[in-house]
Amino acid sequence: MTEPDPRPFVREPLALDLLNTRWKEYGRLNDLLDSPSGLRVWLAGHGLADRFAADEESLKAVVHARGVLAAVVSGPGDPAVYRQVDDVLAHGRIRLTLGAEGPGETAEFDDPAWGAAWTAVRDYLDLLAAAPERIRLCAQPDCIRYFLDTSRNGTRRWCSMSLCGNRVKAARHYARARDAGV
Repeated sequence: MTEPDPRPFVREPLALDLLNTRWKEYGRLNDLLDSPSGLRVWLAGHGLADRFAADEESLKAVVHARGVLAAVVSGPGDPAVYRQVDDVLAHGRIRLTLGAEGPGETAEFDDPAWGAAWTAVRDYLDLLAAAPERIRLCAQPDCIRYFLDTSRNGTRRWCSMSLCGNRVKAARHYARARDAGV
């Protein structure tokens, strides 16, 4: 049985959820990937626990991929960061297949420890191909979580309205009341 995910915000696409394995809560930085058991929780949350191991080598690869993704989302356009992404992707490839259900794809890895890391970075490429402008960092100043803006008009600002959105609105209300001398 896998432990429950302790993070306050989940359900993002794989690549963004990997970035969100580090989060701040009550001013303290937390890291789900501080142990193989945390990796197991993250893999299980995406239905990958049966496909990829949650051992020390896999943990190192996934933490490395998280660092690479953090660099690419915070500094797009840097050729050195693109090379780091390519280096992670060099650990795997897609093999096209044909089966009774039709055409398909199978991911293959030079080292199974890189499977989850490669899969997350590939997911980021899929997000870039679909809607790069919808990949966002939460607008709440103390939040470090990323999300995919799936709102109809593309104006979502917070990772979660109930978490960060309410905090921002409450802080604004408090500031207005304070300035008004209430």
